[in-house]
Amino acid sequence: MKNLVKDKPLRRRVKLFGKLVGKVLRARAHGQVYATVEELRKGYIQLRKTPDSVKQHKLERMITLLSPEVLSEVIRAFNIYFSLTNIADELFKHQSRREQVHKGGALWEESFDATFREFIKAGLSPQDIQSLFDNLLYTPVFTAHPTELRRRTLMLALRRVFLATEKLDQRGLSWVEHAELEAALEAELHILWKTDEVRLRQMHVEDEISNGLNYFRESLFTAVPLAYRAAERTIKRLYNDTNQTPVVVPSFLRFGSWIGGDRDGNPFVKPATTVKALRLQKVEILREYERQLYDLSDIITHSKSFCQPSQALLESIEQDAGLLARNNLYTYSEHIFEIYRRKLSMMRIRIKNNLEATEARLNNALTGMVIADKERIGYTNEAEFLADLQLIYQSLLSHDDQAVADGALKDLIRSVETFGFYLMKLDIRQESTRHTEAVTELLTAQNIDYNSLSENARLALLIQLLQTEQALLTNNTRWSELTAETLEVFQIVHDMRQEISPDAFGSYVISMTHSASHVLEVLLLAQQYKLVDKNGGYCYIGVSPLFETIDDLNHIEHVLSTLFTQPFYRQLLRASGNTQEVMLGYSDSCKDGGIITSSWLLHEAQKKITALAEANQLACRLFHGRGGAVGRGGGPTYEAIISQPAGTVHGQIKFTEQGEVLAYKYSNPETAMYELTVGAAGLLKASSVLMHKHKSVDSRYIEIMNYLAKQGEKQYRLLTDHTEGFMPFFYDATPVAEIGLMNIGSRPARRRSDNPSKYSIRAIPWVFGWSQARYTLPAWFGLGTALEKFCDKDVDNLAKLQKMYVEFPFFKSLLSNIQMSLFKTEMDIARRYADLCSDKRQAEKIFAMIEAEYVRSEQYLLQVANISELVADNPSLQLSIERRLPYIDPLNAIQVYLLGQYRQTTASGNAEEAKRWFDPLIRSINAISAGMRNTG
Repeated sequence: MKNLVKDKPLRRRVKLFGKLVGKVLRARAHGQVYATVEELRKGYIQLRKTPDSVKQHKLERMITLLSPEVLSEVIRAFNIYFSLTNIADELFKHQSRREQVHKGGALWEESFDATFREFIKAGLSPQDIQSLFDNLLYTPVFTAHPTELRRRTLMLALRRVFLATEKLDQRGLSWVEHAELEAALEAELHILWKTDEVRLRQMHVEDEISNGLNYFRESLFTAVPLAYRAAERTIKRLYNDTNQTPVVVPSFLRFGSWIGGDRDGNPFVKPATTVKALRLQKVEILREYERQLYDLSDIITHSKSFCQPSQALLESIEQDAGLLARNNLYTYSEHIFEIYRRKLSMMRIRIKNNLEATEARLNNALTGMVIADKERIGYTNEAEFLADLQLIYQSLLSHDDQAVADGALKDLIRSVETFGFYLMKLDIRQESTRHTEAVTELLTAQNIDYNSLSENARLALLIQLLQTEQALLTNNTRWSELTAETLEVFQIVHDMRQEISPDAFGSYVISMTHSASHVLEVLLLAQQYKLVDKNGGYCYIGVSPLFETIDDLNHIEHVLSTLFTQPFYRQLLRASGNTQEVMLGYSDSCKDGGIITSSWLLHEAQKKITALAEANQLACRLFHGRGGAVGRGGGPTYEAIISQPAGTVHGQIKFTEQGEVLAYKYSNPETAMYELTVGAAGLLKASSVLMHKHKSVDSRYIEIMNYLAKQGEKQYRLLTDHTEGFMPFFYDATPVAEIGLMNIGSRPARRRSDNPSKYSIRAIPWVFGWSQARYTLPAWFGLGTALEKFCDKDVDNLAKLQKMYVEFPFFKSLLSNIQMSLFKTEMDIARRYADLCSDKRQAEKIFAMIEAEYVRSEQYLLQVANISELVADNPSLQLSIERRLPYIDPLNAIQVYLLGQYRQTTASGNAEEAKRWFDPLIRSINAISAGMRNTG
C-alpha cells in the first residue's frame, strides 16, 4: 500500500532539508557533531531495517563517550531536522490540497465540497442547508497546557522557513532564482541553529497569554476570513446556481480561551491575571481592526463624483464628524469627496481611542477621566462598530458595487462577528471544593452550618438563598485568603463584562463536579455580584459542570436531572438562552480508568446528556476537554466529530485545543484555514442526522462495548492501582520528574507536590512521560485483554468485532487512534528506560505486564481491523511516522544515558555536574516531543 502514496515532492523536500542541515552543522557545530549525527542517523536507519544487537551496542557505546556539550548539539541537530520534516509534511499536504482544487471535481472527504455533495445526494434542500448553518457554532478553546515546548521566537523562525520553502515550489523558476531561494532558505537554517529552542526561565501565565495571542496575529486573522470564503464559494458553486432562495453563510466561528482564566490547581492565575488576559486580548483585536481599516481606506477610494453613497451613510459621517470635531480630532478637508475613505478614517480614529483607553488601563498610564474621554470618543461596543461596517457594505450594494463589498470589507465584517472586542471568550475554571469552602465560610458568618447539611438540604438552602437574593457580603467579616480570591473572580466577571464586552466570558467551568449543589454554589456566589437575578430574569454567567473521573461520568444523569427538576434553575437557563453546556474530561477519565472505559463512558454520557436535555426542552452544547495525545482524547478533529453518537450533535460543539496541537494546527494560515473548514464540515455532517431519522446503534454493539470497557478497566486498574511499586516505576522509567523541572508551563505537574500518586499527578505529565519513554501506555493499555477475553467467550466473537469495526464509527475511530499510538510504541526502547529503575525485580515484573499487554493489543487489533500491520489502512500516516522513527530512536538512546547521568550526579550532590547533564536532557525532551508530535 505504501507505494500508492505519491509523495515524491515530499521526499525531495526532506532530502533538501537534510542536505542543508548538514551544511549548517559542518559550518556551525562542534567538530564531532556532524560526524556523530551522520553515524547515528545511518546506524539507526539500518537497525530499523535489520536489527543487530552488536551494532546497537556499538552506537550506544559511542553516545557514552560524548560530553554533555556535544550531546546538546547532536540533540539540537535532530530537533531541527524534526521541525523541518514537520514543515515539509505540512507544506506537502497544503500543496496537495491546492493541486486538487485546481483540477476541479470533488475534493477531499473532510472538505465543504465533499460534505455538501453528500447532502445533495441525501436529498437535503437549500432550506435544510440554511437551517444547518443557522444553528452552526464551532468553538475551539485555546489552553496553555505545557506540552507545547516551542518558544514563540522559534515559531516565528519556523514560519519564515515555511514561506521560504514554499517559494522554492513556484513554477517557472530559473536556475539562478532557484539557487537564490535555496541560499535564502539556508540562511534561515543558520538563524535557526543560533536560536535557542529551550526557555531559559520558568514560564509565567503572562508568557502563555502572549503565546496564545501570537496564533491570531501570525495566522488566524488571515485564516478565519478564508474559511468563510471557502464555505461561501462551495455553497455558490453547488447550491446558489439554482432559482431557489440562496443559502447565506453566517459567521459560525468563535474562539475561546482558558489562558489566564483556568485557575484549577494553578496558584499563579490570580484575579489580576484574568483582567490582564482580557485587556491583552482586546488590545490585540483592536490593533487588528485599526490595521484593516487603514488598508480598507486605500481600497475603497470611490469618489462622490462617480457614485452616490446611501443617505444613511452620509448621515453617519456627519454624526462622526461632529463627535470628532468637538474633540479636535478630525478636519473636514480630508477625503471630502471620497466618502468611504472619510468614513473609514473616522472609524479608525474611534477604534484608536478604544485601543488607547485599553492600553492605558493595561499599563496604568492615564487617569480615569482621560480614559473615560477616550472611551466616549471610541465605540461603545462591537455592535456599534459592526453597524458602521454594515452601513458601508449596504451603501456599496446600493450603487452596484457588490464585488467590492464582498472583498476585504466583508472579511473585516466576518472578523468583527467572530472576534468582537474580546477576541476569545475567556472561560473561568475552578475546582468545586473552592466554591463549597467559600459558601461554607459565607454561611458560617450567617450562623448557618452548611458543612453538616445533606445534599438535599444544601440544594433547598441554596435555592432559597438565590430566590431571596440574600446579601452575604454586607458584614465586615474578613474572609480567608482563598475565599477572598474566589469572590474577587466574580467581581471581575461583573466589571470586565462592562469594560471589555458583555460577551467577554465564555463558561464558568466547575472541575470535579460531583453533585448538583456544586453548580448552585457558583450561582449563589455570582448572585452576590449582580450576575444572577433573584426572579430568574437574567443570568450573566453560564455554568458548565465538568465531569472528569470514571465515577463522575457514571453520575452525570443524576446530577443533571436533579438540576433540571429545579424550577428556579430552569428559569435561569431560559434567561440565558435555554442552553445547558456540559464539559466532558477525556484526560482524567483515561488516567483514572483507561482508554477503553473512558472513551466508551464518554460516548454513552453524551447520549444521556442529550436525551435529558431533549426531555426537558433544553438545548445542549457539549464541551469536549480533548488533549493532543490519544490518551487525552486526541486524534483528527473531523473523525472525532463525525464519530460522536448519532443525534447528540445539534450544530454546536466546543473543544479544547491543547499543547502541541496549537502549533501544528494554527502556526500557518494555510493549515489553520484547512483545520477550521475541516472542523466545521464535520460539525455540519454530524448535525445533518437531525434532518432525517438516524439509524440507531445495534444493541449488540452496545453490549459488546460495555463488556470491553469493563474488562479493559479491570486490566488497567490491575496495573496502575493494584500493582505494588507501579508509581515508583513510572517515575523511574520515564523522564516525568525531569519534565516537571522544565520551563514549559506555569502550572505544577501535580495537584499536591507532596503526593506522587496517580491521582495527584496531572493527566498531561502522565501522558507526556509515557510518550517520551516510548510506552505511550495511556493510549492503549487494556485493549488487548478486553479483546482477548471477548474472543475467548465464543468462536464467532472475532467476526462480530470485525463487523462492528466496519459498521460502528465510534469503534473504528477508537481503534484507529489506538493503532497510531501502538505504532509509535517501542518496547525494546521502553525496556532501556525500565533498566533505570532502582527496584530491578519489581521493574522486571511491571515491564513484563506492560509488554504482554502490548503484544496482545497489537495482535488482536490487527485481527479486528483485518490488516497485516499497524496503520496499514492509512498509508500516508504510516509513511509519515516511519520517516521519523529512525531519527527518534537515537534520541531515546541518548535520553536514557542522560537520565542515568543526571540522576547519578544529582544523588551524589554534585550540583555543577548535574547542571551540565540537565541541559542536554531537557533538549532531548524537546526533540523527542517534536519527533513524536501528539505527545500530550
